[in-house]
Amino acid sequence: MGVALRRFAIAAAVVLVAGVAASAGSASRARTYATPWTPPLQTSIDDPFTLTGSQAALGFQKTRAAGASYVGIMAPWSEIAPSAPPAGTAADPDSPAYSWAWLDQTVASAEAAGLTPILDIDRAPAWALAIPAKAPNSGTPSVAALRKFATALALRYDGKHGEPAVHDFMVWNEPNLSLDLSPVSPAVYRSMVNAVAGSAHAVSKTNLVVAGSLDPFSNKTTTWHSEAPLTFMRALLCVSGGKHPHRTCKSQIHFDVWAHHPYTFGGPFAKAKRANDVSLGNLTEMRAVLTVARRLHRIVSAKAPPFWVTEFAWGTSPPRATAAPVALAARWTSESLYQMWRSGVTLATWFVLQDQPEPSAYICGLYFRASSLAHARAKPVRTAFRFPFVAYLGRGTVRVWGRTATSTKKLVTIRRRTGLRGHWRTVARIEPNRYGIFRATLRLAATKRDWLRASASGSGNSLAFSLTVPKAKRKYGPWGSPK
Repeated sequence: MGVALRRFAIAAAVVLVAGVAASAGSASRARTYATPWTPPLQTSIDDPFTLTGSQAALGFQKTRAAGASYVGIMAPWSEIAPSAPPAGTAADPDSPAYSWAWLDQTVASAEAAGLTPILDIDRAPAWALAIPAKAPNSGTPSVAALRKFATALALRYDGKHGEPAVHDFMVWNEPNLSLDLSPVSPAVYRSMVNAVAGSAHAVSKTNLVVAGSLDPFSNKTTTWHSEAPLTFMRALLCVSGGKHPHRTCKSQIHFDVWAHHPYTFGGPFAKAKRANDVSLGNLTEMRAVLTVARRLHRIVSAKAPPFWVTEFAWGTSPPRATAAPVALAARWTSESLYQMWRSGVTLATWFVLQDQPEPSAYICGLYFRASSLAHARAKPVRTAFRFPFVAYLGRGTVRVWGRTATSTKKLVTIRRRTGLRGHWRTVARIEPNRYGIFRATLRLAATKRDWLRASASGSGNSLAFSLTVPKAKRKYGPWGSPK
């Protein structure tokens, strides 16, 4: 090597070492922020199509790997009960009339994957209907018969009958929708919830009864209808609307958790178009009704009921051309989880794990559809669901929030990149709280050209989050169809 070339190599090495040292020095100077106590945000997946049958075990493993700790499992009364009233007592889980085998296997498989099942009691058999079904509507179950089935279900999974213990029981799906409960009646649904609560709590005081799970929109067609969720909720809980809410009846309702399905048109912070409908932007209104009902002693529960979301998703393009582009849907997923959390939601459920085939409305999985779940390719949405992270630009600051994929207190590193091809540089560290929630207002002179991302041991990297708020070209809906 010539003298000039050696000098050039030495100089380059000095520059490289100096650059590494500067980078290391910058990282070492990065401030560490501490996150105070906050409510948790646990996650769940509900997929009645994939999380059953031969693919269930793998589906539960993928659910757990996506950061979820809960899973929704349907417990359809009509499939477990016989086609005619059982000869013995319907409250006896050992009655030979009941068909538990498939549900036993599903519950065991879910718990083996480290998931907590939420059993959704739904679909009364024809003989247990007080008001017969008239297609497409479902009819109304006998409350007395429901009480007995709920007792049998809670006893079956009390941990003493050879099956895993289950403690979370949801009463019906979208009872404000005539397709699920007809005629739609808050008073009838109240009696149904009280019946299940009486049965479940009698079996174990640790059992939780989940009420609500409401359809977010009011609709009226020639054959079916849904009542606005806030209207239904106020009647159910016997509280008035207005600035000074008061009791409207003497009835009380017994439950432990309130749930909703806040599907949204127009992005993660959008509000519903019609009064008394509840999308993501209206969750605080629903939480306020829950708080008032508790204060007015209309709700009987051991403690203030947590607020859960038991169904939510964004459709994606691809595969549906009219849905939100995949990258936008991924950003919206993180933002939706943030919006739920800051609205008081402590459990968020994604519907579904894998896209369903066309023409299904549910092209909203964490995975694209494939010939088998084992070959399904994860969407960016899956990363956002597993490790949500958001960042918003202020004046000389950037406000960040997220939850580690492990929901544990693992140190989070925040890095910044300028433009699409810049280098990632450490700008801050954040200590999450015991639930893995981390948030901070970073003192950072950033611009709209910057991107931030989070990383943590056991979580990997979050998706990169742009400080430029994207403008959607159209008002995308959750299932890929504008409204």
